[in-house]
Amino acid sequence: MIIMPIKEGENIEKALKKFKRKFEKTGVLKELRNRQQFTKPSVKGRQQKLRAIYVKQLQREEEQ
Repeated sequence: MIIMPIKEGENIEKALKKFKRKFEKTGVLKELRNRQQFTKPSVKGRQQKLRAIYVKQLQREEEQ
């Protein structure tokens, strides 16, 4: 549960923006989207390997 202390006289838009930022950091929405569709562990592993290769290539290009 997210608790947002609001100061007296604080703008509601500013408080809502703080709440949205805090909610985003918890990762609840991201987790919900991941749970909507099941992916096999072998597929997840393959995706992680491909991502690692891609990131490594970017780092090599950046060094040159």
